[in-house]
Amino acid sequence: MIILGLILLVIGLIAGIGALWTIGIVLVAIGGVLWILGALGHAVGGRRHYW
Repeated sequence: MIILGLILLVIGLIAGIGALWTIGIVLVAIGGVLWILGALGHAVGGRRHYW
């Protein structure tokens, strides 16, 4: 999710599309929160791990 957000940020910056920029920021923020929660050992979405 973080990588997708960064890709959208770059595309939005290069193409000058504000909507992609905003979606990219949101995805990076959500991905960062999920990454931190997972690193702390909290269950995310009812799952402690994905496999």
